[in-house]
Amino acid sequence: MLNIIWISFFLAAFCTALFKLVFLGDQQVFAQIMEAMFALSKSAFEISLGLTGVLALWLGIMRIGEKSGFIQLLTESLTPLFSRLMPDVPKGHPALGAIVMNISANALGLDNAATPLGIKAMQELQTLNPNPETASNAQILFLVINTSGVTLFPVTIFTYRAQLGAANPTDVFIPILIATYMSTLAGLLAVAFVQKINLLDKVIVAYLGGFTLVVGGILAYFSSLPHQQMLEQSAIISNFILFSLVITFILGAINKEINAYDAFIEGAKEGFHTATTIIPYLVAMLVAIGVFRASGALDLLADLARTIVHYFMLDDRFVDALPTALMKPFSGSGARAMMIDTMKTMGADSFAGRLSSIVQGSTETTFYVLAIYFGSVGIKHIRHAAACGIIADFAGIVASIFVAYWFFG
Repeated sequence: MLNIIWISFFLAAFCTALFKLVFLGDQQVFAQIMEAMFALSKSAFEISLGLTGVLALWLGIMRIGEKSGFIQLLTESLTPLFSRLMPDVPKGHPALGAIVMNISANALGLDNAATPLGIKAMQELQTLNPNPETASNAQILFLVINTSGVTLFPVTIFTYRAQLGAANPTDVFIPILIATYMSTLAGLLAVAFVQKINLLDKVIVAYLGGFTLVVGGILAYFSSLPHQQMLEQSAIISNFILFSLVITFILGAINKEINAYDAFIEGAKEGFHTATTIIPYLVAMLVAIGVFRASGALDLLADLARTIVHYFMLDDRFVDALPTALMKPFSGSGARAMMIDTMKTMGADSFAGRLSSIVQGSTETTFYVLAIYFGSVGIKHIRHAAACGIIADFAGIVASIFVAYWFFG
């Protein structure tokens, strides 16, 4: 899928530029495309290098959290919920532990740890699957919750925003929390409807009620504030929560007699390696998007979307962040590049820059996760997994747009 998207950017750019040259007499369009290729390849390299310090910092902190037992604590607290949501999985089965650990790692932004755990969870669920080539109910529920992107600590988004000049890189934290909650809830409700899961079970009601009360409390508090005060309070609370997590990780390391400094260095080394590893991927996607934009093809799509939006007499500022939203279900790296392109073009603190960041943090990459997780166990018939995943994606995108207007509109 990513190969098709990447090639399509170049072919669409060439066709659009050729049309502008032949029919509109634009003799500069191909020069602009070549200029964009060179400029964005350099920019991608500079962004990747600039990410090194911030990425090393956050991955070092997250490694402390991992070794201090924070993931294990989340696992123990969420296991009763998933044992009810997946009645086909026997109590105490290894699949439950792997599922909760995967979701906990995703929630904390530990992508490198989350993917192996997710594959392990899918393999454990496959041992209970009576039809090995057809996805079971438990496998579908796990995958949809995974793709809905439960994100409590969107480290990479903060990192990119800091690198691209955001005055307060974490000001999207509360909006992301709200959007990812709506995405996850929509995905869970969609699967529960199809699979006839009893959401009125007292344990499920307690967990969902607790999560809803927290998010509802956040909504109620911020809706009672004047707009400027809401932004100020959002920044204060976001930074307080995030630094409190850092302190919690360190205290957990002290409690377990773990060398927090060594754990930080270990994670920071991984951050350095990650920053250098993404250079070719970032160059590939940013250059493709750059030629697509330089040719005028992206503007044509945006103008078409604006025409439709204006027809319904709606505000059109969200249109500039739509490329990130449309790319997200298909390619994580593509959506990340779209987010970066939007922030570089419009500004990290522009409405579109913030909205693209919220969208990026609201969901996961549905079709990528489908391919990786189901492919790892040979599933060929995915049943309602894709449909429920897309419902979660759509809910996350819509929630992102609404919450962006609420906080930054």
